[in-house]
Amino acid sequence: MDGRASTDGPAQAAGPADEALLALFAQGDPRAARLLTERLGPRAFSVALRVLGNRAEAEDVAQEAMLRLWRTAPDWQAGRARVSTWLYRVVLNLCLDRKRRAKAVDLDAVPEPPDTAPPALEVLQQAARVDALQAALMHLPDRQRQAVVLRHIEELSNPEIAEIMGIGVEAVESLTARGKRALAGHLAGQRAALGYEDER
Repeated sequence: MDGRASTDGPAQAAGPADEALLALFAQGDPRAARLLTERLGPRAFSVALRVLGNRAEAEDVAQEAMLRLWRTAPDWQAGRARVSTWLYRVVLNLCLDRKRRAKAVDLDAVPEPPDTAPPALEVLQQAARVDALQAALMHLPDRQRQAVVLRHIEELSNPEIAEIMGIGVEAVESLTARGKRALAGHLAGQRAALGYEDER
């Protein structure tokens, strides 16, 4: 987890709020589009990658989600939702559409190895941990996976997740709790192999 802060908060140090940038883009400001893409594009990709488990598909989803944001910019109604919340919802819907079309998930997809050399053991072990987490995530039901990714990887609050997923806060809490238990079960027998045997 990387402890990302909210992109729309009052203490935003990186520049104008997302909504202000979207309004500027709608008025033809290309710099606003660049700033908003740099800010939200990686987050859209991160969620799509965790939900789909496939880098190429995640890139497609993130790109399509951003394109939809640009298309809706001229009609954006201030105060109807946070831009980041709207984008997360679009990303999840696009992921679900792809999964419905595919009707199968490639659990053998492996991230491309890094180009750097040693320390090879550390690189391999970290890659194994990432792969194990991703494989375990892919075993969760879609809604549990979405809730766990948004809560424990993107570090959003339960109310934010409830708004994104269109469910109540209690339902979010239930999904994340069940998802965490299921992940722990999937990973339980791999602690030693993943180098966690001495960690308590």
